Formats: sequence, C-alpha cells, structure tokens
Amino acid sequence: MIGGASQNIIALTDSLFLYHYDQLMFAAMGFVGVYYLIIAAIGYGFSRGGQIFIARRMGEKNRMAIGQVTHTMIFFELLIALIMFLLMQYGSEALFRMLAKSDTIIQHSLEYIKYRSWGVFFSYLGVAYVALYAGVARTSIIGYQTLVLILINLILNYGFIFGHFGLPAMGIGGAGLASTLAEIIAVGIFTVYIFFDNKKNPYHIFQFHPIIWKTIHQIIKVSVPFIIQSIVGLGSWFLLFSWIENMGERELAISNLGRIAYLILSVPIWGYAAGIQTLVSGYIGKSKSRAVIPIIWKTAKLSLLTTCMLAVPFLILPEILLYPLLGAEDMNLVYDAKPVFAVIIVLLAMFSVATIFFNGLSGTGASFQGLNIQILCTVIYMLSAFYIIKVKEMGLIWAWASESIYWLLIFITSIYALNGGKWRGIFE
Repeated sequence: MIGGASQNIIALTDSLFLYHYDQLMFAAMGFVGVYYLIIAAIGYGFSRGGQIFIARRMGEKNRMAIGQVTHTMIFFELLIALIMFLLMQYGSEALFRMLAKSDTIIQHSLEYIKYRSWGVFFSYLGVAYVALYAGVARTSIIGYQTLVLILINLILNYGFIFGHFGLPAMGIGGAGLASTLAEIIAVGIFTVYIFFDNKKNPYHIFQFHPIIWKTIHQIIKVSVPFIIQSIVGLGSWFLLFSWIENMGERELAISNLGRIAYLILSVPIWGYAAGIQTLVSGYIGKSKSRAVIPIIWKTAKLSLLTTCMLAVPFLILPEILLYPLLGAEDMNLVYDAKPVFAVIIVLLAMFSVATIFFNGLSGTGASFQGLNIQILCTVIYMLSAFYIIKVKEMGLIWAWASESIYWLLIFITSIYALNGGKWRGIFE
C-alpha cells in the first residue's frame, strides 16, 4: 500500500510543509502537484505492465524470465523518463500559462518543477524495482524502502523549505529539490539492497539477458494502455484543478487541502489495486481463471471496509484529526473545506470498489479494453464537470461531486467486461 503511493506521499509531504510556510505556495502545490503526479504515474503505468508479466512468469515458475522482463522494463522506464524530463524543462511554462490565471501560481509552479523534474529518472527506476518485488510477492522491502524515502524527504523538506541545518530557505523550490534528493538517496539504497539480496539469485537480475523482441512487444502491448490510462485519469484531475484555480486562489487552497485528505485516505485503495493485479495475473498463470472474479469481489469488499474505517472519522472530524499536521495557526481553511470533505467520503467509497474491479480487469491482461473503458468514462466525466463548473457555475462542492459520475461508470463497465469473459483468451 505504501510503496504504490510513494509519489502521492511525497507530494503530500511537500504540501504540508508549505502550508506552514506560505498559503499561496500551498495553493500552487494543488496545481503543480497534480501535474507532477501525472508525470510520475506514466512511469508507474509502464511498471504495472512489467509487474503483470513478472507475476505471470512467477506463476509459471519460469524464474529465469523474470530478470529479462525486469531489464526490459528498466530500459523503457529510463527512456520515457528522458522524454518526460525534457517536457517538464521546456514545455511546462507554456502549459501552465494556458490553463492558469494567477501569475503568482504559475511562477511558484515553475519554481517547483525546475528542481522536481530531475527526480523523474530515479522515480521511474524506483517503480521498476517496486514492480519486480510486487510481481514476485515480496512486498515487505517495498514498504521499508518507501518509509526510508518518506523519512529522508521529511528531513530535507524541513531543511530546504525553512532554511534549517544551514541550508537556504527556498520555499516551494526547496520542496522540489528535497523530494528529488530524497528519491536519489532512496533508490541508491534500494539498488544496494537488491545487489546483496540472495533471494534474487534465481531471477538473474544482474546477469546479461539478450533482447527478445517478442517479450518487448508483449510488455509494450500491455503497458502502453496503462500509461495512457495514467495520462487520461490524472490529466482529467489536472484539468479539473485548473478550472478550480480559475475560481480563485482560496478555492484552490481548499481543494489542495481536499486533495491531501483524498490522497492520504486512498493509500490503502491503491495498495489493494496493485495487489489484485498480482493475484489475478498469478491465478491465470496457474490456470485458475475461475478464481479471478471471486477474488476481485472479496478484495473490493475488503477495500471498501478499510476505506470507510479510515475515511469516515478522518473527514467528519478534520479539525481534530488534522490538528497534529496543520496546527492551530489558521484552521479557517480546514473549516472551509468541511463541505468538500463530506463529498470526498462518498467519492472514496465509490473509488474503493470501482478501482478494484477496474484493476482486476487490467490484471487479466485486457489492458486495451481497460483503456477504452477509461477514455469513455473520462470523456463523460469531463463534459459533465465542464457543464457544472464553467457553464452553470455551480461552485466548488459540485465541482468535486462531479467525480462520482466517473467512478459509477468505471464500476458498471468493469463488471460488464469481466463477466463478458473476453480476457480469458488473451494469453492462450
């Protein structure tokens, strides 16, 4: 759960420190934070394809092929990282000015991305490592590695944002630099661990593997839809936040606080989503396709139960449970956000079930079918949100509530696709 949400946790850490530093920088993180999450999610999307193939080879007991899949995945991750780095360095300003109105928000966003963009190489390498250990069902190291990343990021954020430990006070730029340095250190530690991990020997991770183009083609075929899904899914959220930014800087600050709560509480959901992909792919590799739909239902129920247990008290009493994070300097923002929190409870409940079915479908290898579903649902969602926000100007609460349309459609279409059974013949 923690490993799959590492980028979300980094963005949340940056936001929480900036909340105590400058409210406009905190608001800007609501905008640029989602932008970088899109970039990070592209690499994570490709790693999910690799994870599915690693789990499949594990189920087939073809351990030699795991190293080959891992090498191919890392090669493409770093290639995509280079493209994303160039995009952030040379294309961000034009994009921000196209979508945002406030020049202050734009300048703060550019300052953050100037430093944060360098971390994309290590972020993409890190998710490749996560895919390897998730695919072979050795997830404990992922949690430890992510906790190290979070701890380092906390220390460096405190230093670079506020100017402690003899470091310059850099504000939002310091948040970007701290997160990048944290990723570099954490990935370095993870690499050393893999090198000394004796249990990785059957996979031949550090052995040269000749390129088998059929394997590359299969990984790309499964992974590209995940990447497009990431762009479509988080891209719609980025567009939504740009529309909210047009409402005003206060609305953007409230929404960033809502985003913090949403992402913190969605950590278990993403963990279950990653887990169901591995379980589904592993069962298919063992020729137990009949177990796929029952295990998805069981996981969905567990995801809903866990989410409700965490979300309901957290979002009903935010002035109490957010106090340790935000302090008492300005709780007005928390009180202003309470109506948004009420909407988020409903959204998280829908999200916790719908995404399990959607990721269960992805775990079968039916990634193109999943892509078609997501594009259709996102288009309907964005048209509805545009009508609510820009045409009818119904306000911030309805802007957030529009996401319920998306999760309802995802749930219905995913169930239909799973029961249709087309995925059964993908690897035959």
